[in-house]
Amino acid sequence: MSAADIILTGANVHTLDPARPHATAVAVKDGSVIAVGDERDVRDRRGPATELVDLAGATLTPGLTDAHSHPVWGLELTTGTDLTGIADFPSLLAALRSAPRVNGWVMGYSLDHNAFEGRPMHYGLIEEALRGAHGYLRLYDGHSALVSESVLRMAGIDGPRTFDQRAEVVCDAEGRPTGHLNEHAAMDLVSPVLMSAPAAERGTRLMELLSSMAATGLTSAHVMDLGRDAFELLAAVESETDLPIRLRFAPWCMPGATDDDLAELIALQRVRGRRWQVGGVKLFMDGTVEGGTAWLEHADCHGQGTDAFWPDPHAYSAAVRQLHEAGVPTATHAIGDAAVRHVLDTVESLGAGGPRHRIEHIETIPDDQIPRFARLGVVASMQPPHTAFTRADHTDDWSQRLGDVRASRAWRCRDLRDAGAVLALGSDWPIAHFDARQVLAMARTPKGAAVRGTGLTGLMALEGMTSQAAFAAGEDHVTGQIAVGYRADLTAFGLDPIAAPADEVAEAPVALTMTAGRIVFRG
Repeated sequence: MSAADIILTGANVHTLDPARPHATAVAVKDGSVIAVGDERDVRDRRGPATELVDLAGATLTPGLTDAHSHPVWGLELTTGTDLTGIADFPSLLAALRSAPRVNGWVMGYSLDHNAFEGRPMHYGLIEEALRGAHGYLRLYDGHSALVSESVLRMAGIDGPRTFDQRAEVVCDAEGRPTGHLNEHAAMDLVSPVLMSAPAAERGTRLMELLSSMAATGLTSAHVMDLGRDAFELLAAVESETDLPIRLRFAPWCMPGATDDDLAELIALQRVRGRRWQVGGVKLFMDGTVEGGTAWLEHADCHGQGTDAFWPDPHAYSAAVRQLHEAGVPTATHAIGDAAVRHVLDTVESLGAGGPRHRIEHIETIPDDQIPRFARLGVVASMQPPHTAFTRADHTDDWSQRLGDVRASRAWRCRDLRDAGAVLALGSDWPIAHFDARQVLAMARTPKGAAVRGTGLTGLMALEGMTSQAAFAAGEDHVTGQIAVGYRADLTAFGLDPIAAPADEVAEAPVALTMTAGRIVFRG
């Protein structure tokens, strides 16, 4: 019987393995669990080189997974001044006046739409505060930006544009750009003139970010993008060290994708490193409620939201079918009720069998769509921290655009679980904070417009970041439980995340995080 590399004892272990739900000790070797039980069950696994770790009553769970995150692309999205928490227009102007000027630029990110207090976004609102600097402000949703007049000139944007996807250079009544760029294709127009950090700096930032994620209990993340130079960046980092958390990338498939584009996405599924791999493809069926680009069954209160992100929704369905037949799972961004319905209709048309498909976000859906998730085997991937961007009294921009009826159907996590759906939970960092403990807590106590619904139980929340996240990735045979033969990805808390009150879970001490059998964080 081979000796363990590490033996963890003195723990309250929630294995999430139905065959043995509870234990007190776990033995690990070569990145895998080799024994689970009490101290008698792991005693024979002790050798002269085995590291013994007494968890002193801490609660050990399967390693937490953020089922929707952007840690590589997010390095770009979080460049400049953090505008999180700016809640009104005077505060925004004050932040811009005091923001650092780097090579003549003011960059900002995570700006809440509500900070404009109902004003239509226009560069004229911020020019005085910029004091002659070039301005680029990303809105918190990651789907829109406001740029200064000088940036429009540098990028050669002098009027409306036509895109393959649903995107817009917002213009005034005379056809002059306002500086508001809605959706990725429009924002990409200014990418060539933006500052970019050197590769070495980005590699350092990535490791710092992933280490910070691990300190909150995360051992893996489903990355809903690939990024412009992710392979080179990851290879450079892994040439020197191991990633502290596993990354599973889903590159984008955008409207206008050709057969060659789809073949390339299929081929990418074979690409991997030591602790990262490509697994799946990300598509978009709509944009955001606040930006007026969520696809809704009926127009929002501004008369927008009746168009899909793919101008021809049938082309989306054809792309999903081609990926499905090649065995590639898909994850589709669908926020509005019409977008969710179309994705479900598409999956239903594929028939039984094949890879698992999932829908990301699902911010508002009616009753009749909820049971379809379980019936069709579609995973619901949702981000509880998003609820904090709304208000219970529906005075926020998200709620006011939707109206009371649709706003009352906000983030129906518990309804989906009760209907038998698999529910994977994430943060959508950098849209919201990556702290896994906050995801667990807010799944149990939703904020804003979602407070009218019922939160998850402590067990449901934990499953959403462990066993159900593993199922969403098609990895439930190797992770998401603490069982012999499974990955030794483990998280230890200073309290029981199932039994403790949600507000205590949000600030729970993390005693230990282990990825691939290596302790990457000790509290």
